[in-house]
Amino acid sequence: MPSNAAPNPGLQCDNLSPVQVGTVFPLVREAVPGLTLPTWLRFARRATAPRRAGQSGIIVVRRAPRPMPCGLFIWHRDDDLSHGAVLVAEHLVAIDLLDPEPVMAALVRELEALARRLDCGGIRTMVIRPDAPIAASLLAAGHAEAGAALWKPVGGAPDAPATHRPRKPR
Repeated sequence: MPSNAAPNPGLQCDNLSPVQVGTVFPLVREAVPGLTLPTWLRFARRATAPRRAGQSGIIVVRRAPRPMPCGLFIWHRDDDLSHGAVLVAEHLVAIDLLDPEPVMAALVRELEALARRLDCGGIRTMVIRPDAPIAASLLAAGHAEAGAALWKPVGGAPDAPATHRPRKPR
């Protein structure tokens, strides 16, 4: 799907508020199957906290007139030595019984719009499986592979990063 594809008038992207984070748990479980509700609520409330505005959040897409989200991505703004400010997006999910492609197209368009609003010079999208349909949609919209993300649990952490570990006091 090209990044200049015409927007679908029935789809709307919004910031998820902290009080709405529980409504998207079923969507997030598609991206992170081992995720528990308490872990999600803690994570999502921090990411969407008003004090973090402009630094992190969750974008959801809804198909009017239905109120429930059918797609989302989690984002934060980061600094990169090579590229300056970048938008980092993770856990993209597009699920719709009618047609998930327009949902994904709306998410891809919103990635670019959000990066511009945040004055970011680029977008780093973390895709767990490079063969996933989401990766194909991003590649079609002009995203390119740039390295690899690796994972190693440390300090007795469980293999699945979806569970919560309390932070050590400083």
